[in-house]
Amino acid sequence: MRGSFICMEDIMTTDITVLESLMAIHLDVNIWTARKKLSPADFGGAELPPEDLASLGSKRVCDPEDLKVFGTLKARAVSLLDRHGIRFLGGWAIPHDRAEEIGAELATIRDAFMEAKETFLARYDEAVQEWITRHTGWEQIIASSTVGADYVRSRMGFRWQVYRIMPPALPQSVEEGLCEEVVGLGSRLFGEVAKAATEAWHKCYAGKTEITRKALSPLRTIHQKLSGLTFVEPRVAPIADLLQVAFESLPKRGKIEGASLLMLQGIVALLRDTGALVEHGQKILEGASPQGLLAILGGPAAASDSVADDLAVEIDDVVDDLAPAPVFPGNPQPTLPSYGLW
Repeated sequence: MRGSFICMEDIMTTDITVLESLMAIHLDVNIWTARKKLSPADFGGAELPPEDLASLGSKRVCDPEDLKVFGTLKARAVSLLDRHGIRFLGGWAIPHDRAEEIGAELATIRDAFMEAKETFLARYDEAVQEWITRHTGWEQIIASSTVGADYVRSRMGFRWQVYRIMPPALPQSVEEGLCEEVVGLGSRLFGEVAKAATEAWHKCYAGKTEITRKALSPLRTIHQKLSGLTFVEPRVAPIADLLQVAFESLPKRGKIEGASLLMLQGIVALLRDTGALVEHGQKILEGASPQGLLAILGGPAAASDSVADDLAVEIDDVVDDLAPAPVFPGNPQPTLPSYGLW
């Protein structure tokens, strides 16, 4: 039966009916490279190695700076989908209830892309001539490879497709291929969280004795992603709750330091390890409190000894390259347990 078909991979379990809550989205952004292949004629008859030994490279026929805006806008679209979705079937799986919001943001990026495209094409001939003039002595090899503005227009576009995927009403053996993709959603989600947390660690938290509130931005992005995808895997919601409790325990303004910073460093360390993430998500599912885990991580939340024992995290096993012990200015320094962070 389709509705009861369960996909399993190690400890991750995802019912194929999760597709009812997802939309698949494919992003298709084309950017003209402004490159053409070098030819032997470009070297004026000079002796070149045979083709089976070496191949010629490419030449630029337009200033790459004029095209940077398109790469930036594509990266914005990819970042948007990464923040809300999971990589799936060559695109992304996004929450059904956020499809309209995501589509509206993509439309804004597309409009900026198309406006930049028209601006570039309006001065395309001038830009090519400036590029030729800038490269004295190489004018001919550039001019011989230029293309018209209409060709460039056809090579630049920004579009996307959104669709639903439903398992076929066929025997289970036919569904297995789709099941293999669906079963990977939970582990892929935790893997993407771990990657984002590692980037946040090195950029915002490693070796810091204080941080500004701007450093919370990557954690809020992770929280937003997890909150929108709680239906993908049972242990996603507890981790989202853990982050929310952490945010609520922070001071409302000013720099973050001391026990609060230690707690955040511990959370980032936890998020970086997918195994620990699943393990502690399961502990919370079974009744342990997020507040207890935060206390173990050194935060201001209080926990009883029994909760602390139940939730103890061997952070030194989670993090392999954390910074030395932070030194807090002022005297006396706070006495904070390391929990393996230094």
